[in-house]
Amino acid sequence: QVQLVESGGGLVQAGGSLRLSCTASGSILRINAMGWYRQAPGKQRELAATITNDGSTNYVDSVKGRFAISRDNAKNTVYLQMNSLKPEDTAIYYCNADVLHGVTLRNRDFWGKGTLVTVSS
Repeated sequence: QVQLVESGGGLVQAGGSLRLSCTASGSILRINAMGWYRQAPGKQRELAATITNDGSTNYVDSVKGRFAISRDNAKNTVYLQMNSLKPEDTAIYYCNADVLHGVTLRNRDFWGKGTLVTVSS
């Protein structure tokens, strides 16, 4: 199996910064894209940012210029640096990885359990 474990969430004032981390472990042959999704109270989960294994990135418009996604392929880890946080960024942030599984030899999406980010005004 494959596990994704997030860390770095917490409570921060508007204008502050947080850095999220997510490390994948288990039966991994290769990790393709990795990403961060978020789900605010009463809303559907949405993509925040993604990064391919060659470093190409994509962001939802609302976080462009404030968030930066990066990854360390040697550590199977993806990061999300969040700056200039706003109350509307409050959400549970979920890590996602598209993994070539080492046993099934198939690509499959895996998810972390999420980490809560709360931005106070």
